[in-house]
Amino acid sequence: MSAGVVLREARLSAGAMPQDVLIVDGRVAAIGDLRDVPNGIDEVRAGGRFVLPGLWDHHVHFDQWAQVRARLDLSPARSAAGAARLVAQHLDHRGRDPATPLVGYGFRDALWPDVPHRGLLDDVAGDVPVVLIGADLHSAWLNTAALRRFGEDTEQTGLLREEAAMRVAGEVAVVAQDTGDALAAGAAHAAAGRGVVGIVDMEKPWPLPSWRRRIAAGQRSLRVVSSVWSECVDMVIEQGMRTGDVVDDTSGLLTVGPLKVITDGSLNTRTGYCHDPYEGAQDGADRFGLSLVPEHDLVRRMQRATNAGLSCAIHAIGDRANSIALRAFAESGARGSIEHAQLLDDADVPRFAQLGVVASVQPEHAMDDRDVADRLWAGRTRRAFVLRSLLDAGAVLALGSDAPVAPLDPWIAIAAAVHRTRDDREPWHPEQEITIEEALLASMPTTRRSLTIRVGHPADLMVLDADPFSASPADLRAMPVAATMVAGHWTHRTAL
Repeated sequence: MSAGVVLREARLSAGAMPQDVLIVDGRVAAIGDLRDVPNGIDEVRAGGRFVLPGLWDHHVHFDQWAQVRARLDLSPARSAAGAARLVAQHLDHRGRDPATPLVGYGFRDALWPDVPHRGLLDDVAGDVPVVLIGADLHSAWLNTAALRRFGEDTEQTGLLREEAAMRVAGEVAVVAQDTGDALAAGAAHAAAGRGVVGIVDMEKPWPLPSWRRRIAAGQRSLRVVSSVWSECVDMVIEQGMRTGDVVDDTSGLLTVGPLKVITDGSLNTRTGYCHDPYEGAQDGADRFGLSLVPEHDLVRRMQRATNAGLSCAIHAIGDRANSIALRAFAESGARGSIEHAQLLDDADVPRFAQLGVVASVQPEHAMDDRDVADRLWAGRTRRAFVLRSLLDAGAVLALGSDAPVAPLDPWIAIAAAVHRTRDDREPWHPEQEITIEEALLASMPTTRRSLTIRVGHPADLMVLDADPFSASPADLRAMPVAATMVAGHWTHRTAL
């Protein structure tokens, strides 16, 4: 094994002349015209390619993302009937085994002309349990066999929301340990191929033990910050773990993350908690969405986490949920992030900076949901996905995917943030675009942000086969990554 690597002719910033980068013991040791390097150093020619700090995805449900490739893809469905046809076609190909549930993922029913119902799935699947998980992970559509199997047979329509949906989604995601680890290894390898060096894993209820096992077994292609949900927070506190602690015997790759709390639902399921009713919603208490955690309980949880040394990651979609979350940060004295922050009151935008709350956002959701938002949040979308406004107000942005809701590919998120479109349509609210430099910075750790590799930094980097600073929207989404390195070790390498 070599003592390190020297990258020859690396372009470290736009307009800069190529330089050499020496990497020793997992850190950048020198930059410049390095004629003499220590013995045992591998020489790799970057050939004038851009060499930049590697990228982070700040919000991932990693195991669910790893399993998506083995599930029926429902994203093409444009109606409930169309989704049922996809189920029928898959069953005809797979065979009808009532012992094994058919699991699909990715339907978006907010704009469908018909509604999901158990009967549609019963007609095509019979006694085969069918569980179809919504793209935003906040709903699940089951047939009668699945409803009985998972103890939800009192639900007349077969469409579950929020806690019930997440419980069923969690149960169908349980696989043998070796199977799960193999799927995770494949997903981590794919992420490295897109320049990813780290993730914040929001998997429920606590992914840290799985990552500790995987790293010990040799899966070392990602740095991981592991969140913890309320179900496991007592255990974390009893063990004295604090946010930012590096877990022993993981080569510095695994870190304790924040307490995760979901306070409302999502846009597509009309459960994001809003001040105003959803367009077309019938009278009823839930026409404003759902508040899933009372404000006093949220403050209590956040205070306890803060006293134990844990930061907080608070899921809030609707403007009312975001107002509550910001008040809870102020009252509890907690530090951390609001996850999603999709719809904001104008008065709440500056409060992120005032309170030191990170806006952890997923720009591709704006592209997925622009039509849904225009329908369900009619007249309010100038306040939706307001990245430019948050930055101008001094807030810190952290970009992510919420995979599997959007692909674990930071270039997709970056392109959505910079261009606010992904096809031939006009940009959606282009006044909220941010620059490529700002998007790249927001895809790096909040504690260490620089577009340029510096001496002393961990050697977590990527080598690009194109110029990201002048790329078109389509080229930015498909940015070719020649190599990725974590802690001085190649995790992906093709053209070098």
